[in-house]
Amino acid sequence: MIKFGPSGNSESFYAKGLSHTEDAAKFVRDMGLDCFEYSFGRGVRMSEGKAISIGEAFSEQNIEISVHAPYYINFANPSDESAQNSYNYVLDSGRALKLMGGKRCVFHSATQGKAEREDALRLTEERMKTLRDYIYLNGLNDLYFCPETMGKIAQIGTLEEIVRLCKIDTVFLPAIDFGHINAREQGSLNSVSDYKSRLEYMIGELGYERVKHFHVHFSKIQYGAKGEIRHLTFEDEIYGPSFEPLAIALKDLKLEPYIVSESAGTQAEDALEMKRIYERV
Repeated sequence: MIKFGPSGNSESFYAKGLSHTEDAAKFVRDMGLDCFEYSFGRGVRMSEGKAISIGEAFSEQNIEISVHAPYYINFANPSDESAQNSYNYVLDSGRALKLMGGKRCVFHSATQGKAEREDALRLTEERMKTLRDYIYLNGLNDLYFCPETMGKIAQIGTLEEIVRLCKIDTVFLPAIDFGHINAREQGSLNSVSDYKSRLEYMIGELGYERVKHFHVHFSKIQYGAKGEIRHLTFEDEIYGPSFEPLAIALKDLKLEPYIVSESAGTQAEDALEMKRIYERV
């Protein structure tokens, strides 16, 4: 089934006097949502006991949980030491995710840096093959590791690049951030056909069964000449993208992804709005 939920806790969560991640499970369920993404953006600093406690809370409420690995990952960095750190960030996130009872670990693949684009992408690809080997060696291949499309032009993360990386192994599942795509492509997502063309490309390259339950991030994003500037809320009327054309495209193509709202402060409310739009169309 398609799922909708927030990335982290919205302002309304804290306004209710809540503070613990365990509390987020019931908060999300009471709102009528289905999933939640926990961010390790600044590092994986969580005890095994805490991870298990969070997992139990979400299991009790029947809310699926995913995680976002630290933002420091860069598999295009020429330094082998940096690459090893990146492997560890992903693997540590995967171990915590497994204790939480979740299945999806989202991560940023790389930044181009001073290298030529293809050289940076090729190095990222080789490093992700090594990451795949580490995933299997550590018994984490029952999870999905989701490289994400990125909003800044200097980052590795076009739709085509993410699909290419996911071809390495079925343990990699695409995380498609449509706000990021819209930002790096200067407002390219407007119609149902704009979304359908991207989705059909993924299906053609990876197959329907792999794409059916792919991972989605969605928010409106302000952008400039270099791509993403900042995340906005659904109240914004200047920048896109709009969710309704995507909802129609998903229904037409019979896709049921895990959809995470990354709106700035209203992520739970905007996740619920997406669910309402999807049910309406």
